[in-house]
Amino acid sequence: MTAPSTHPRRPGAEALARIDHPSPATSPEDASPHRFPDGGAWRTEIPSVEGPEALAVVLEESTRLGLPVHRVSQGSGVWMLTDDEITGMVQACAERSVELCLFTGPRGTWDIGAATRTDSGGAGPRARGHDALAGCVEDAVRATGLGVRCLLVADEGVLWTLHRLRTAGVLPADTTFKVSALIGPVNPASYAVYEQLGADSLNIPSDLSLAHLTEIRRSSRAPMDLYVEAPDDLGGHVRMYEVAELVRRGAPLYLKFGLSRAAGIYPYGAHLREHALATARERVRRGRLVLDLLARHGADGDMSPLGSRLPGTLRRFPTPEGN
Repeated sequence: MTAPSTHPRRPGAEALARIDHPSPATSPEDASPHRFPDGGAWRTEIPSVEGPEALAVVLEESTRLGLPVHRVSQGSGVWMLTDDEITGMVQACAERSVELCLFTGPRGTWDIGAATRTDSGGAGPRARGHDALAGCVEDAVRATGLGVRCLLVADEGVLWTLHRLRTAGVLPADTTFKVSALIGPVNPASYAVYEQLGADSLNIPSDLSLAHLTEIRRSSRAPMDLYVEAPDDLGGHVRMYEVAELVRRGAPLYLKFGLSRAAGIYPYGAHLREHALATARERVRRGRLVLDLLARHGADGDMSPLGSRLPGTLRRFPTPEGN
């Protein structure tokens, strides 16, 4: 773990003070009291790493730019990868002590139902019917059998079901579940419910305010995932200058380096290869820009050690299997 940040510099504060322009005061009461179990306040994540080639680009580029990477995540789903592709990604990540997170199964946005294509969005990416739920379970069993230990979910019922399977020993006990930004909670009560349902880290929408982060932290210590730069379909927000404050209020926090102004790549296939590799490379570069900014502001301390992945003890609803 890097040295803790004591008094990070506010962006522009010293220059503004020279002309007697006041900067807002920082309240210690806004700071999160929580940390990862290793003592770190933040970790990093590269999203949209859709297969072995994209992963190789991310690992190579992160070495070249000196970007520490704790986790890579994929959005197309376990079902879009062959066994050989999954085992290759598992091995490559293990060699670098990087956590691999794959998305589970069918989603409503790809289903035959028409409601998700209307202005209302219908039920969004949630699993429609028993078969979609079962498909997510199938993906989870298959992926963990191939060595994957982090799974992305976009449905509350899928999350609860997978947590029960973890509790019952069907899935490995050290499997972690990450809630997708597509259904991310937007208030403290819903955030706490997802934690109780089995979530080990939760994407929150990237347009939540700093005050919202503080409110959430008063109700839950479950790790938070936040796009510092969000894809366009999640708002396209770029919050680089807020990163130090996002960490201060939101810890324990995964800093996700997304990419705006880039075409979507889900579900990924070879027809999107060049775009996927180019955007994977640029996400790493964006991450380097964010960490450089943190360093300039004296706020780059408190990073979790590379290789750390577990969330610590979290609150859960009791299950019939015992918890």
